[in-house]
Amino acid sequence: MHQRYIEDGLEVAHYEINNAISRVLSANQHWEEILKSAENPDLEIVFSNTTEVGITMSDDNVNAMPPASFPGKLLAILHRRFVYFNGDTNKGLTIVPTELITENGSKLKSIITALAKLNELPDSFMDWLDTANDFCNTLVDRIVPGALPLTAYEKTCELLGYEDQLMIMAEPFRLWAIETLSERVNQRLSFALADSNVLLVPSIEKYKEIKLRLLNGTHTLSCALALLSGFNTVKEAMKNHAFHQFVSSLMRDEIGPAIVSETISVSDINDFSSKVIDRFANPHLEHKWESIALNYSSKMAMRNIPLLKKWYAKHHEAPQLFALGFAAYLYLLKSEQKDDHYIRVINGHTIELQDELAPKIYAAWANQDQIVHTLLSAIDLWGEDLTEFARFEETVKEKLQLIAEKGALKAVELSLTFDNKKV
Repeated sequence: MHQRYIEDGLEVAHYEINNAISRVLSANQHWEEILKSAENPDLEIVFSNTTEVGITMSDDNVNAMPPASFPGKLLAILHRRFVYFNGDTNKGLTIVPTELITENGSKLKSIITALAKLNELPDSFMDWLDTANDFCNTLVDRIVPGALPLTAYEKTCELLGYEDQLMIMAEPFRLWAIETLSERVNQRLSFALADSNVLLVPSIEKYKEIKLRLLNGTHTLSCALALLSGFNTVKEAMKNHAFHQFVSSLMRDEIGPAIVSETISVSDINDFSSKVIDRFANPHLEHKWESIALNYSSKMAMRNIPLLKKWYAKHHEAPQLFALGFAAYLYLLKSEQKDDHYIRVINGHTIELQDELAPKIYAAWANQDQIVHTLLSAIDLWGEDLTEFARFEETVKEKLQLIAEKGALKAVELSLTFDNKKV
């Protein structure tokens, strides 16, 4: 594994060899061999990374060769193991999904249980499934761009003195929080002792909140500003001093104070914020702002509106940088309609807005004087009327006008100056 990154402001190159993989089997070509692995007495753990669409309910036949879905395949393996070991409760498995969905372990277990009932598997198996097996909720956070570009690959092979066709690139930051209260699970997942970034904890809610607000929320509130400023990638934006300061101040001065709680400390905020800055600035990761802008409105609603409520639960004034990011989001979606598409042209570059609310926001922009009030008061979009938050509407209006008149990057500079004067 090839890692190149920024750590504490310094560029680092690091290489790791992973020799833990003994073989790769295809379910379509080697299904019987995969089923045979269920009979291995030493098998204890199953990991999955099927993407979000992999953990879905279907009408799978557990006896198909193979079943169509991932849950169907896993159920077949569990049933084969149950039969082979005569329901031995010591032969259950610890199942650790890494898909990026809420309560991934619980959801996978509910699907497996429903599929088992659909396939009319015996009650004895249902009891074994429930008591002998552990499905863990997890949170994984790491950017893995994948294979190196050809030129970089060739240079790395020359440097290392050997070829590795499975070589991939990954960022060094890693967080794997696994939720468990079970001593059985703790013993089986003893590999966590080898890496302080693998956490076996009673609850992963703290880590979900920190990641969702400080990483994902910052992305969402920075995205439109970056695109309107003409930046294509995150690393490009972070080279700009004002934008770098905006991201840092947004996390430390507004998002962080909003989410500090009995379980999330100021130290947690500062530590994670510093890591996010290094990750954003990594010159070897091509993270495009246009990709971050996909489904922009739903991301804003999920990641940042709850954050706004948390802010106002502790403060009685509008968060200036949050308002700037929100105003930029509205301005980015001031689109043109082409057939059934909505596009935004920035400095001659055309962006197709793949946003479920693009038609609604396009229509709202027909009355520019009321655009902020119309959209902030749309309870169907945000779940509540955002104009009820003290001076939030007025502040968003001011920031929107600033962006329209001065440009996004100048608006960032002026907002930072305002914030510093206020302090």
